[in-house]
Amino acid sequence: MQSLYNFYAVEQENLRLLSKIQYPEDLRQLKVEELPQVCDELRRDIVQELSVNPGHLASSLGVTEITVALHYVYNTPEDRIVWDVGHQAYGHKILTGRREQFCTNRKLGGIKPFPSPTESEYDTFACGHASNSISAALGMAVAAKLEGLENRHVVAVIGDGAMSGGLAFEGLNNVSSSPNDLLIILNDNNMSIDRSVGGMKQYLLNLSTNKTYNAIRFKASKWLHGKGMLEEDRRKGLIRLSNALKSAISHQQNIFEGMNIRYFGPFDGHNVKELVRILRQMKEMKGPKLLHLHTQKGHGYAPAEKDVTTWHAPGKFNPDTGERLVDNDPNKPQKYQDVFGHTLLELAKQNPKIVGVTPAMPSGCSMNIMMKEMPERTFDVGIAEGHAVTFSGGMAKDGLIPFCNIYSAFAQRAFDNIIHDVALLNLHVVFCFDRAGIVGEDGATHHGAFDLAALRPIPNLTISSPMDEHELRRLMFTAQLPDKGPFVIRYPRGGGVLQDWRCPLEEIKVGTGRKLHDGKEAAVLSIGPIGNDVAEAVKDLDVAHYDMRFLKPIDETILQEVAERFQRIITVENGVKTGGLGSAVLEWMNDHGYHPEVIRLGMPDTDFVEHGSVPELQKIVGLDKESIIKAIKNI
Repeated sequence: MQSLYNFYAVEQENLRLLSKIQYPEDLRQLKVEELPQVCDELRRDIVQELSVNPGHLASSLGVTEITVALHYVYNTPEDRIVWDVGHQAYGHKILTGRREQFCTNRKLGGIKPFPSPTESEYDTFACGHASNSISAALGMAVAAKLEGLENRHVVAVIGDGAMSGGLAFEGLNNVSSSPNDLLIILNDNNMSIDRSVGGMKQYLLNLSTNKTYNAIRFKASKWLHGKGMLEEDRRKGLIRLSNALKSAISHQQNIFEGMNIRYFGPFDGHNVKELVRILRQMKEMKGPKLLHLHTQKGHGYAPAEKDVTTWHAPGKFNPDTGERLVDNDPNKPQKYQDVFGHTLLELAKQNPKIVGVTPAMPSGCSMNIMMKEMPERTFDVGIAEGHAVTFSGGMAKDGLIPFCNIYSAFAQRAFDNIIHDVALLNLHVVFCFDRAGIVGEDGATHHGAFDLAALRPIPNLTISSPMDEHELRRLMFTAQLPDKGPFVIRYPRGGGVLQDWRCPLEEIKVGTGRKLHDGKEAAVLSIGPIGNDVAEAVKDLDVAHYDMRFLKPIDETILQEVAERFQRIITVENGVKTGGLGSAVLEWMNDHGYHPEVIRLGMPDTDFVEHGSVPELQKIVGLDKESIIKAIKNI
């Protein structure tokens, strides 16, 4: 293929300005006229590195100018920049002392996949999950006031997709009523990972507030502030009058100004010199304010601009041609998510009551397969996991069978909704928790570590995990049968183990496991796909292996057999071992008067598991084949 983007294939020494920037203080020594070149070099550096060390590309390219302008205008780290979701923070990492280490991004022992205060003082808050920036930034702004740090500025950067999350609105509500000088930057690219959906998306598309009006008001407010005529009570009065006049003229109420948050925009988020000018003017303005910026996800790299969903995290690619280096091995097993997507469509064709629900992940969870054929029966609700669950509960209450697919780590945000709005009423919602267990390079914020332990105490829930793709299909079939109530199916990220994943759709009796291997020395009880590693580990050992399938209700017939035959038991689960399968086995044994020696293998509760490849992390936490063999031999 002819080279289309060979200007990206540059040696590091050709990054003339970027190579001189170790920290933002170096950036601030440059002239404003040099900033467009800094943005160009920063964008090239990100593309070049991510072509060989995969990560989140398009988001960071889209905020390059915003990143440079913020660190140029504000005195970071004394001033606080709070990012919402770390997908967009690669440029921020490079400009804040981590350019030389950026090649280790997402690698075991390298820099973290998302900003974290434990890594850098420039990373002001954890931001692996969406919609928390406004609340966190408001807390910092209030703290600055209470601690007498009047010169500290606080900025929250939030995308239009994250703005659909309920926590963002809770934060906005509090911003409007608490004394603060917070600046909220709304990065509006009409995207989350897939296209943004819902009323907020349409509202932002329609929010074409007159630019001439904004410019006049902006200049007037600066003039009044300079003359000392814009004290607090007068400022609030003028804002209310301004909002009323604008609403009357435009026949449109600005939701932000309706909350007494001054609105500026929309402006071009890719004009770095103009951004610097605007930020400098807004820097000393009192009271909460929102700067609305239009950006393009993947900006500056044509392949990413054309297909932003694919290039959100494209894997390895040729930076010159834009060709993705995809493994197209026809014998490679399907991903669990794709088996889910195809099976969901198959079930939906058979059962008209089935609907699909996802919080902004139709491509990630493969619900887009059903969405293409049955758009009227699939619902992308945006980044709103709690709503996804309660919305599913409402549909189930009136007779539908929602398959609500949420990444395991993100389902943590809907814990109360699962209890109060589904389990309490014993509603027939099928929860499919994707990315369960260790997920790899996305690290601590994304591991699906806690679902089994967190959900096990909840009444009415059925909790299951398939060992392979056939079991996933059969569990999905079982879950949609009548009178099953709330039903959890959890499975990991990535590929399965079977080349032929299709199989007849047959019912699995709820609460039943199966014996896969018999032996005399000990019993190994596993749940989920980690059972495949166990099967490999025990095939030459004189131990019994049981695939439990269900955590709740747990198979008491198997437990009775194990209790009577074995004094040594090992449990294996791809989740935290405190509260999960191992705990359930120990509780049952104790309650029934058995006292075997039980070794529990799982993720530790002493600390969060960091980032690295799945095999590396499994070895660290003792869930790889060798660790399982060692545990069996040592018991």
